[in-house]
Amino acid sequence: MKKLGRCLTAMVTPFKANGDVDYAETKKLAKALLASGNDGLVLAATTGEAPTLTWDEEMRIFQEVKSAVGDKPTLIAYTGSNSTREAVENTEKAEKIGVDACLSVVPYYNKPDQEGIYQHFKAVAECTSLPVIMYNIPGRVVVNMTPETIVRLSQIKNIVGVKEANGDMGHVAQVINNAREGFLVWSGNDNDTFPIMAMGGYGVIGVTTHLCGKQYKKMIDLIVADKIQEAAAIHRTLVPLVNAMFSFPSPAPIKYALNLLGFKVGEPRLPLVPVDETRNKAVAENIKKLLAKITIDIRA
Repeated sequence: MKKLGRCLTAMVTPFKANGDVDYAETKKLAKALLASGNDGLVLAATTGEAPTLTWDEEMRIFQEVKSAVGDKPTLIAYTGSNSTREAVENTEKAEKIGVDACLSVVPYYNKPDQEGIYQHFKAVAECTSLPVIMYNIPGRVVVNMTPETIVRLSQIKNIVGVKEANGDMGHVAQVINNAREGFLVWSGNDNDTFPIMAMGGYGVIGVTTHLCGKQYKKMIDLIVADKIQEAAAIHRTLVPLVNAMFSFPSPAPIKYALNLLGFKVGEPRLPLVPVDETRNKAVAENIKKLLAKITIDIRA
């Protein structure tokens, strides 16, 4: 299996002024992210505004980015749904496009029990030869996938890891201790990257990595090399920027930052609203201040 990379960015989806996907800017941003320290990209997921993208738009994003960046970098397609049938169908479509893996979320809104979650991911894994990364984010889904369920699912060969965003380090420790050998844990909360990796996690699928990919990559490499104090110093430097990127419903702050840096990523689609320099003055001023203070790795 191709190594999927430790430093991955859940890329925003650029929109034109009329709200349509800007595929040209999508390809430009993808190339810039890969040049700024990222091992690969997760396309059309939460930060990419999956809930308001059509499946046709998502598939075209996968195709366009694949054509722009080639086979070397990791491309992970978000194919998750609260409908198991839909998740299966779109995972099959993404595999035909030639992505390297898929990211699939715990079913939202339905509120399945743990057996339902298990059967959902089992069905997704069985429909594809792609590596499957599960996404546990109870803050958005409402239901938490327990460590026991994750460990059970880790026994399925092509379920290769989990993006963990529940913020519970005890939960993460149980998964790392008990999952099958080789099962990977990516941090799904940027500020959890350091503690998760210090416990034996694999990497991050991040948002602030849009801006500081090289710094995240260096922090990750230092942890792998057991240089914990040096890694911790980078983590502490990045915490204020991470907090700013989540001080308003995501991905509005990261889109605001990227627009300031010269990328034409547009505004989020409703029901999300943009960071407004008048209505959200304090948020906007803090982001501007931090962009000027902290080294930014990406350039338009």
